[in-house]
Amino acid sequence: MALSISSPAFSGGEKIPPEYTCEGSDISPQLDWIGIPEEAKSLALIVDDPDAPGGVFTHWVIFNIPPDSSGLSEAFPSTPGLPDGTLQGGNDFGRTGYGGPCPPPGKSHRYRFTLYALDKKLDLVAGSSKNQILDAARGHILAQGQLTGTYQR
Repeated sequence: MALSISSPAFSGGEKIPPEYTCEGSDISPQLDWIGIPEEAKSLALIVDDPDAPGGVFTHWVIFNIPPDSSGLSEAFPSTPGLPDGTLQGGNDFGRTGYGGPCPPPGKSHRYRFTLYALDKKLDLVAGSSKNQILDAARGHILAQGQLTGTYQR
């Protein structure tokens, strides 16, 4: 079975509901996944917008998620570190935790929720950047899945 990520809030290619954006409550949507390889030691999730005017914009970086988890709850806390070892990195809003879609008015943007199953825990600290996470994960990705939603203001 391939690694698959989904959300009850929206399906792949569909509009992300406003409550999960800067125009609403700006909370993270519930995410669910299946197909994590048995040998996975941790999971990492990166949410970004490849259509941002200044280049790819990072909305959420979260890593060292326990591999036996089946997803993340709606309104996931923005705490840098959680008791189960999960850590959150810095986003391009300048904070840790989730920052919802907030594109400039105009065209629709895509938001990629990419989940990585890794063969190790990442030796990084809370607040690490997307690039630091991806660099540390290079050569350790067992599987990955992606859910893409859209949003337009």
